[in-house]
Amino acid sequence: MKTITIENYRPEWQIYFERLNRAWIEKYFVLEDIDKYVLSNPEEAILNDGGKILFAVYGGKVIGTVALKKVNNDTMELTKMAVDENYQGIGAGKMLCQAAIDKAKDLGVKKLLLYTQSALKPALGIYRKLGFTEVAIEQGKYKRADTKMEMILKDNH
Repeated sequence: MKTITIENYRPEWQIYFERLNRAWIEKYFVLEDIDKYVLSNPEEAILNDGGKILFAVYGGKVIGTVALKKVNNDTMELTKMAVDENYQGIGAGKMLCQAAIDKAKDLGVKKLLLYTQSALKPALGIYRKLGFTEVAIEQGKYKRADTKMEMILKDNH
């Protein structure tokens, strides 16, 4: 039986990071300039600053991804979570989200936040189930986002 594994970023997987995210963003929204930059340059946009990118691998195939972008020393943003449409519903999104939460805890982060769209019901369900709560959203962060959620991580020291 195939199982889903969560793997760390590899430079050769940048294409999957871009392709998976581009697919869902373009399906529901419009790719913004910030998206194009982050998806094309994940090392510069996320990793070089202490962020992380994780991938879900199933049967040797990359089927999903999620990123943790550093906001400051105490806060990271969970961003760019995407699962290949052909593999949705098998638990990859929840596994990616949980792995990102665990990684943030390992990094000593105190707060995780994310921006999403209320129309993305499956994603909202995962976030709520794993402990994110809705908070007031500031205007203008992302054009497509109408929902901001956060999770306070227990102080792990």
